[in-house]
Amino acid sequence: MNRRPVFLLTVLAFGFAFFYVPILSMIIYSFNRSRLATVWGGFSLDWYGKLFHNRQIIDAALLSLEIALVSATLATILGTMAGIALARFRHFRGRTLFSGFITAPLIMPEVITGISMLMLFILMANWIGWPEKRGFMTVTIAHITFSMTYVATIVQARLSSTDHSVEEAAMDLGAKPWQVLRDVTLPIIAPAIGSGWLLALTISLDDVVISSFTTGPGSTTLPILIWSKVKLGVTPDINALASLIILIVTVAVIAAGVIMARADRKREADIQRAIKDNG
Repeated sequence: MNRRPVFLLTVLAFGFAFFYVPILSMIIYSFNRSRLATVWGGFSLDWYGKLFHNRQIIDAALLSLEIALVSATLATILGTMAGIALARFRHFRGRTLFSGFITAPLIMPEVITGISMLMLFILMANWIGWPEKRGFMTVTIAHITFSMTYVATIVQARLSSTDHSVEEAAMDLGAKPWQVLRDVTLPIIAPAIGSGWLLALTISLDDVVISSFTTGPGSTTLPILIWSKVKLGVTPDINALASLIILIVTVAVIAAGVIMARADRKREADIQRAIKDNG
């Protein structure tokens, strides 16, 4: 009997259990009637009802979503421009310094980034009177600063792996540089731009450290609110909130998989139809 497959399956089972059993237990205890998160008191949906009537959590979730959408969009625009500059303009004065500035947040601890942004906002408030207080704007700027790095890296990697001759051919046929960018370059890197936007959105929604340094009273994001509640002890309403987040992520992943599968089938059908027509 071959013991190797049994061993591999056992290791795989333990690996999946290590990751997903805590998540499943959290989901199960979100339906707990008891106020104690670790003591089962019977099945109940009360905590979900209380969650939807909790104004503090709803306001924090809306603020986090608003910050994430704005910061991800602006970070994608800036990161795309930076990625194109690094991939297509190989030689310009200050390129090494510019590249270092772009990639620095990837290797810099978030605590350092958060303290740096905090000191910047304090100095700006003392010098020019802005910002008057830390809140939505300061958190958004901080999130743009570190999330655009990921977008630039993804776009640069995508452009570096594509054939530059396609863009050169378009210019040889008379296309202007902005036309090449619009009709050739952007469609090529569109998947990378979309991936960068989603990654920036996820990072913004998940950030605690940098947000804690750059936010102020009355501008509490959802991760900070959850962290402050967890420090006092996990309660079933936090389990319910986390379960809803997992449900939203799961639905989004399944929907993305279905859309991608349909796009692949359509592309294969178009290829087969083209082959048949040409044959």
